[in-house]
Amino acid sequence: MDLGLERVGQVAEALGARAPAARTVVVAGTNGKGSCASLIESMLVEHGRVGTYTSPHLWRYNERFRVDGAPVTDDALCAAFRAIEQARGDISLTFFEYGTLAALWLFADQQVDYAILEVGLGGRLDAVNIVDADVALITNIGLDHVDWLGPDRQSIGFEKAGVMRAGRPAICCDRDRPASIDTVAARTGADLRVIGEAFDVSPQAGRWRFVHDENTIDIPALQGVIAENLAGALAAVQALTGRWPSVATIQRACRIQVGLIGRRERVDDILPIIYDVGHNAEAVAALVRDLVSQPVSGRTHIVFGMLIDKPVETVAACLEKVADRFYLAGLDGLGTRGLDAAALARRSGIDGPCFDHPRAALEAALEAGEAGDRVVVCGSFLTVAHARRQLPS
Repeated sequence: MDLGLERVGQVAEALGARAPAARTVVVAGTNGKGSCASLIESMLVEHGRVGTYTSPHLWRYNERFRVDGAPVTDDALCAAFRAIEQARGDISLTFFEYGTLAALWLFADQQVDYAILEVGLGGRLDAVNIVDADVALITNIGLDHVDWLGPDRQSIGFEKAGVMRAGRPAICCDRDRPASIDTVAARTGADLRVIGEAFDVSPQAGRWRFVHDENTIDIPALQGVIAENLAGALAAVQALTGRWPSVATIQRACRIQVGLIGRRERVDDILPIIYDVGHNAEAVAALVRDLVSQPVSGRTHIVFGMLIDKPVETVAACLEKVADRFYLAGLDGLGTRGLDAAALARRSGIDGPCFDHPRAALEAALEAGEAGDRVVVCGSFLTVAHARRQLPS
């Protein structure tokens, strides 16, 4: 990994892709970036063409690049990479920098009206930050990538806040934001708009009430949507367009977000299977809260695999609150940072059967299950991607 903006910025200039759309929003944060990007995308389509760049992908690299909700074609991606190769000369680029430049070129080439760019790591030195976004959205600040971003929420908040720009809206939907967010906003001169002050959301008897200045929107609460993420996405859309989406548009966006693959996604198989790509303490805690709120009559079987640099001990302790049995899945054959099942058992302290591959772990969980049970597949994008029995059509 080679963090910094100089090299990728030079290539972007040569490509003429520093401004991929008429209006751009950058989404940073520890958790909820993909969900917020999806919500914003679905609410913007009635205003024009929308390009969305997210990461990582589950199965196909094209998943990272969407125009009007559909992944771009192989031909379009190849055209983007040819343009990058021609523009970069002898400048070296990382894997993520190639992808970011491809997104900027694709969105400019397809003349989208709005670009939604999800930060990959941090914010201040992330390749996405070569774009001077019209709106910055910071979802929440948690402990992840501490080797790169710093050991605490203050340090990580400082890095995430680097996507803010002077005089432009910077929206934060973390109710417990670290003070570094405000410090960077003041230093930058950004127009900081935070949940609980500039806008808010509150439960009202099975409904959500959103308040922004003198505007109020009431919609039915929907299981699987985090209200604070939706509030931040709404504030971002309002900042981009100057208008609030209709209730029907908001509800449609929520339904699409609930259907996102691997985000607490339920698939009915031999037993119900919940797939979740969350891989840090805060994301897994949210998954556990969902599982507790939706109990089953039988047992909960957890297929669990993680990367070596993730907080295995903390995540495992959280999952133990709802697990009746674990099935430890090795990821060492699937990526350079994958943790093998035996090492996962040692680090987590979990006593459970070990498997070389997530699919084998899932098959064992389904075979052991009975009517009334459920299976949860979690811990990493790799765990979900390689355990899945049937790929979405």
